[in-house]
Parts: sequence; structure tokens; C-alpha cells
Amino acid sequence: MSLAHGAEIVKRPEVTHDAFLGGRLTIAQPARGFRAGLDSVLLGAAMGHGQGQLLDLGAGAGTAALIALADHAALGAMLVEADADTAALAAGNVTANGFAGRAQVLTLDLTASGRTRTAAGLRPDHFVSVLANPPFFEVGTAPSARRAAARHMSAEALDVWVKTAAGHAAPGGEVIFIHVAERLSSLLHSFEARFGAVTILPLTPREGEPAHRILIRGIKGSRAPLTLLASRAIHTPSGRTFRPQFEAIFRGRDRLHW
Repeated sequence: MSLAHGAEIVKRPEVTHDAFLGGRLTIAQPARGFRAGLDSVLLGAAMGHGQGQLLDLGAGAGTAALIALADHAALGAMLVEADADTAALAAGNVTANGFAGRAQVLTLDLTASGRTRTAAGLRPDHFVSVLANPPFFEVGTAPSARRAAARHMSAEALDVWVKTAAGHAAPGGEVIFIHVAERLSSLLHSFEARFGAVTILPLTPREGEPAHRILIRGIKGSRAPLTLLASRAIHTPSGRTFRPQFEAIFRGRDRLHW
């Protein structure tokens, strides 16, 4: 087949291969749609347990779980992702980064019934840490139709994510979500209904600016009160570089300290 004069073929890769933790990890992920970034790194770096089993709900290409595995040699992980193509990418990333013996990817809708999840191999009351980076935008507010499937979530659906996380966390286990700051009210309601020792860490782009992200952690079975931590700025005042504590996290030299 020939091309008309002046025509050109523009090839757009379906998958990119991106370095994380200063090159310690290479993650294959979709070139379009939801892509892991700073949020996924912060979530993986926020985990407090160094051994046992980690559950990553809505794992995407697996970045958050792989961040945690890279820093904790005694940790195992279960990654749950509903989209089969994305789950396949996650499984490839597990193998390519050397974690095939420590991690498993399960293609499963996390909103399925408890009986369905258990039958699929997702054990209740089992995981020392449960991580989640749920879709950010309310129904009807996603920035484009193409990103809608990965971005739409109602308050009721968000509560289902928290309920699922609670059902699979071990007694004394931690559940950590990262989300946009404007959804804190919904998340706090869901977390306080199921966990104690709820801790909230607001993240701001720069000092003096409103929080744009929050990390929230709850402990299953705890009766300890809520703690609201001081906000932390990710960037220097110029906005061009990361503050040292976050640069160290993104380069894989440190963890996030609550």
C-alpha cells in the first residue's frame, strides 16, 4: 500500500517504560490514560511494615506495590486490578523487576462480593498493609471522556473501596489511601467508621499553599484517636525542584515518615 505525497505515519507507543527510584525500578505502563507518578511513589513509600503481606487495591501497573517491595526484602504482595490488560502489565512488571517469587497479580473487581473475592484467592483479615490510590474525580467531573473510566468515583463507591480494604486487613494492620484533598471529608467518614488511630498527612505543592493531596492511614482494631499532622510541601518555593525529603523518597533513598 502506498502513501499519498506528503503523508506521514505517526506512531504512538501503547506502552512506555519509565524509571522509578532513581532507576532501581522500570515500570511498563499505558502511554495514555492513567499513569503512575508521584502519588504512586508516595503511597508505596508510606507503608510502615517491612514484612508480611501487602495488598495493593486497584494496583494499575503495580508501581506502589513494587516501590514497597523494593525497600522491604521480607515483604510479599498481592496486586488486585480489574482491567485485564493493565493487570497483565502489572504481572510483567513484577517479573521484569525481579519480584516474581514475592508478588502475585489478581485480575479482580475489588467491588465484587466478599464471597467472590475469597473464592478468587483474596484472603480476608490477612494483609499487614493495604494500599489504594482510588480514582480522583467525582462522577461527571473527569477532565476528558477518555480518562473517565479511571477517574470517575462517587462517595458511595469510595466507601466500598475502604470497606474492601478493611475486610482484607489483618487485625492491627494498616490501611493507607492517597487522594485529592477535597475528598478528605468522604474518606475520613469511611475511615473513622472502620479504623482507629486515623492519621492524616496533608501535602501541599509549596509552603503556604492549600493542600492538594492527602495521605490517610487507619489501623484495624485500634481505639487510638485521630492525628492531623502538619502539612508538608513537596516543592521548593521556586516550584522547580523537590524539597530534600521528597527528593530522597523519589530517588529511593528514604521512606515517607508519618
